[in-house]
Amino acid sequence: MTDLYDVVVVGGGAAGLSGALALGRSRRSVLVVDGGAPRNAPSPQVHNLLTNDGVPPAELYARGRAELARYGVEVIDATVATAHRSDAPDGLRFDVTLTDGRRVLARRLLVTTGLVDELPEVAGLAGRWGRDVLHCPYCHGWEVRDQAVGVLASGPTAVHQALLFRQLTDDVVLFTHTGPALTPEQAEQLAARGVRVVEGEVTAVVVTDDRLTGVQLACGAVVSRQALVVAPRVRARADLLAGLGLPAEEFVVAGAVIGDHVPADPQGATTVPGVRVAGNVTNPMATVPVAIAAGMQAGAALNAELVSEETDRAVAARRAATAARSTAEGTDGGGSAEAADDPATPADGPVDAETARHWDALYAERERRWSGRPNARLVEVAEALPAGTALDLGCGEGADAIWLARQGWRVTAVDVSRTALDRAAAEAAAAGVVDRIDFRRHDLARTFPTGSYDLVSAQFLQSMIEFPRAEVLRAAARAVAPGGRLLIVEHGAPPPWSRTIPPHVRFATPQETLATLDLDPDGWHTERLDAPVREVTGPDGQPASLVDHLVLVRRR
Repeated sequence: MTDLYDVVVVGGGAAGLSGALALGRSRRSVLVVDGGAPRNAPSPQVHNLLTNDGVPPAELYARGRAELARYGVEVIDATVATAHRSDAPDGLRFDVTLTDGRRVLARRLLVTTGLVDELPEVAGLAGRWGRDVLHCPYCHGWEVRDQAVGVLASGPTAVHQALLFRQLTDDVVLFTHTGPALTPEQAEQLAARGVRVVEGEVTAVVVTDDRLTGVQLACGAVVSRQALVVAPRVRARADLLAGLGLPAEEFVVAGAVIGDHVPADPQGATTVPGVRVAGNVTNPMATVPVAIAAGMQAGAALNAELVSEETDRAVAARRAATAARSTAEGTDGGGSAEAADDPATPADGPVDAETARHWDALYAERERRWSGRPNARLVEVAEALPAGTALDLGCGEGADAIWLARQGWRVTAVDVSRTALDRAAAEAAAAGVVDRIDFRRHDLARTFPTGSYDLVSAQFLQSMIEFPRAEVLRAAARAVAPGGRLLIVEHGAPPPWSRTIPPHVRFATPQETLATLDLDPDGWHTERLDAPVREVTGPDGQPASLVDHLVLVRRR
């Protein structure tokens, strides 16, 4: 089984977590894949982050993950090996393979993989990075206020850095190192601000008792300093994007190339439809709060994209259903006025009013009656089967039908509750599979869908009101095509939290259900007849073990 997510976020730093939060709060299915190497990992604290100034990076990301969990966002510690576009009939798809071999599908990608700082080759420099070898006055400037600060010139931004740090301390030295020669205007600016210029190449930093104490020049002289400011070359982590047709481009500052990045518009849109970027992978100058804002913007933009796509499909499906019904009515002499207003759930036969009211009232009690996840036993069985045609009896809010459609099945999904069918049709449209599911209203005690199917699924067709279970299950068997299967899953015992099922109620065993079907042994093969147990969490958070009764038979 390959999971399909609305959005896969590649990178779990500030931008990625922020984008995932915006998407999760919009009820999107989101997977965050994080390789665990944020750019600011060497830094002890994050600054200029309102209400969280001074928070350690690891703590910030842990808090972010905890917040995402509240909205159902999945976060895994892994890295993406490859990603490529794989268009589907219902819209964009991206096939994402992880380095551990796992594979997922995504309707959209948000890439927030950040960058790598390539430091000047000065002995001892890398070991002090993020501590007393710094680059950003807004990230670390306050912490070195009034100290002796050096600025290492290796690119075009050195004078700018020196002037910014001069705001924080009176003692700033610019080491010309390998940087471009100062212009007369720059030399005048530095002199006016009292910034001393030291010529010559720097070969090492001097460390005493785990603290930077000086900068050593090629001539052997040591200039006493407590912090050193550098301008690293920035390299975008963009190998994944290159595979999608988005190679990194040069990042230019003050007319000089200081690294690369992936260009995008202010909402993170790239030239590849469905792929957005945020954070340092596109904006190397972004600090943590800027990356957070960019991630939120990109996440919101992706949600808007998906809403637009889903609305277009829902409108197209509604028009197609209306046209099909109009054609059918012109052929058979007409239909009910009630069905004419509802293309998703046509009334295919007579419905008992009391039965319909019972089930509609049950669904109306809550905005969502069930979890929205497919039944575990159906997934367990169907994921091993080739996709074909399926009949979902008692489809409810559509989770099973939608899952089957995502695996490539053509599904006929039936229920007696119009409320359930309306919800199922809306969920299918949102999932982009409405064109693979035919939702139909049937009171199975009165009518049964026509046709034959490769898989007939009867999941928990157990009712507290009168229901001809045996007759319906026999009809389900008759609907199985040659070589197809009938899967029946039922409760083996009442859930411990149930208030409506008396504890003494006895459910039919798998063997009894099989006998009820009255199958010709020469025409059928029994593949499973068992009572598996699954661990679940009850509505109040209590753990419990539930017994399922499972019958799986194949028509020869």
